[in-house]
Amino acid sequence: MRAAGALLLVATSLSAAPLAAQTGSPYVPLGHWAMPYVEYLISGGGIADPTPLTRPLKQADLVLALEAADTLRLGDAARAAVRRLLREFRPQVQGARYRVELGAGLAAASYPMRDPLEIGRGVPARQAVRRGFASGSGQVLLAFGPFVGVSHPTVDTRLQFDPDWTATGDNATRWEEGYLSGQWRHGELFFGILDRNWGPSGIQGVLLSDDPYSMDHLYLSIGTERVQLAAIATQLDSRTDTSGAIVNRYMIYHRLWLRPRGRWTVALWEASVLSGVGRQLEPWYLNVATLSVLRQGTTGTNANSFVGFDFERHAGTTLFGQFMLDDIQVSRNVPSELKPTSYAFTVGAKGRLRGPAAWTLFYTQVANLTYRNEDNLQVPLFHGLSTGRNFADYDQATAKLSILTRSGALLEPEVTLLRQGEGDPRLPHPPVSEYPSTATILQGVVQRTIRLALGGSWQRAGWGVVANGGVHFVHNDGHVAGASATHFVGSVGLTYRVHHEHALR
Repeated sequence: MRAAGALLLVATSLSAAPLAAQTGSPYVPLGHWAMPYVEYLISGGGIADPTPLTRPLKQADLVLALEAADTLRLGDAARAAVRRLLREFRPQVQGARYRVELGAGLAAASYPMRDPLEIGRGVPARQAVRRGFASGSGQVLLAFGPFVGVSHPTVDTRLQFDPDWTATGDNATRWEEGYLSGQWRHGELFFGILDRNWGPSGIQGVLLSDDPYSMDHLYLSIGTERVQLAAIATQLDSRTDTSGAIVNRYMIYHRLWLRPRGRWTVALWEASVLSGVGRQLEPWYLNVATLSVLRQGTTGTNANSFVGFDFERHAGTTLFGQFMLDDIQVSRNVPSELKPTSYAFTVGAKGRLRGPAAWTLFYTQVANLTYRNEDNLQVPLFHGLSTGRNFADYDQATAKLSILTRSGALLEPEVTLLRQGEGDPRLPHPPVSEYPSTATILQGVVQRTIRLALGGSWQRAGWGVVANGGVHFVHNDGHVAGASATHFVGSVGLTYRVHHEHALR
C-alpha cells in the first residue's frame, strides 16, 4: 500500500533519536477496568491529564502522571488507587518484553446494549432484554524498541443480543484491540483496531468515539508534547446503490492539537466521508498540511465534510467543550437552501468536591440531520453505527459524582435528562420538498427520559465487580403523545484476570 509506505517514511524521518533509544508504549483501552479510576483522579485534580481531549492514553504517559502525583495531598483512598494503578501499568521488566493476559467473566443485565440510555431509542428502537452473559478473553502484548503489537480477541455472548453488533458468522467474537504501532520522539505510525475518542474525556466525541465496534484504521501523528498534527484514515463498510453496484466508502480525519504552557488545550479538526462506485481513497485527502474541505473543490472530487473544534481549560473547576458543524445554509433564496442546519456540541465542567469526591456536569445537543447527507451513502456510519454518536436529534444534560471509598470501591451516582426526537442517523435524508417541515432539532413527538442511577466498580487482586442500576421515567414513550412508562434497568458483572510478563530474549 503506497500511502502507508509513504507515511512510514515520514514518521521514520521525523524521529529525533536512534530507534534503539526509543521505547514504545501500549495504550490503555477505553474499556479497561482502570479508566473510571483514572478519570476520577484527573477530574479531582489528583493527577494531570497526560493528553487532554484525547483518549486512549498511553501507558507510559499515565505512569509518569501517576508518579508525579502529590500523594501527601491525596486522601488515603486516592493514594491506594494511585499505588494500584502503578502496579497495573508499570512494566515489570525493562527493555523488550511480552505480556499474556487471560480473563473470564459472568454478567447479568436487563439490556444487551452497552449503554442503558439506548433503550427505546433509534430506528429500529432498541429493546430491553433480560439475560445472563459469559465472556472470555486473551491478550498478547509484544513491546521492543519503538514498536508495540497488541492482539486482544474476546468471546462475549452479550454481542449476540446487541442490535448494534452486526456480525452474522461467529457473532460472539470480536477483537477489542489488535494493532501495530511504531512510536518515535516526534511521531507515531499506527494501524489496527483501537477505540479512540476525540473531545472531552468521559463523553463520546461527536464524530470520533468508541461507538463503532472494531474499526480498523491507519493513524499518523507528528509533533511535540505541545503541538501535534494527526490524521486517521479508515474504510467504512461498502454498500450497494439503487442499481445494485457496490459503493466504496472512506473516512478521513485531520486534527491540529495545541497545548501551550498554561491552562488551555485546543484542538481544530476536520473530516471527510468519500463514496463512489469503484472509488479509491484519493491521496490528497491524506495530506495533513492542507484542508480537505477546501481541496475537494480544486481536485474535482466530492465528499461530505465536517469541521469542528474542542477546548479544555484546566483549573480547580475545569471547563470543556466540543463543537461540530456538519452543514449550514447561509442564503435562504431557493428551496434547496431551506435545509435545516446540522451540527453537534457539548459543553461542561468537572472538578473536585470536599472529601474523596469528584463531579462532572455536561450538556450536549445533536441536531436532527447531523450525520445524514443528500447522498445517503456518503455518511459517517460503520456497519450501521455512527463513528461519533449512535443517535441524533436529541439533547442531554447529565450530572455525575465519583466517590472513592476506603475499600477502593468507586461509586458514581448519576442524574440525566434526555430528550429524543424522531430523527435518526440511519434514516434517509429528507427530499428538498420536506425541508420546510423538517425540524432543526427534536422532530415530531419528543420522548423524554429522566434517569436516576448509581454505578460502581471494585477491583482487587485480579477480581473485578462492576454494577449499574437505575430507574428511567419516560414521557411520550415510543414517541406516542401522552404515553408514560417506568423502566428499572440494571447490570452486574464479575471478572477475573491473570497475567504473565517477561523479558523477550
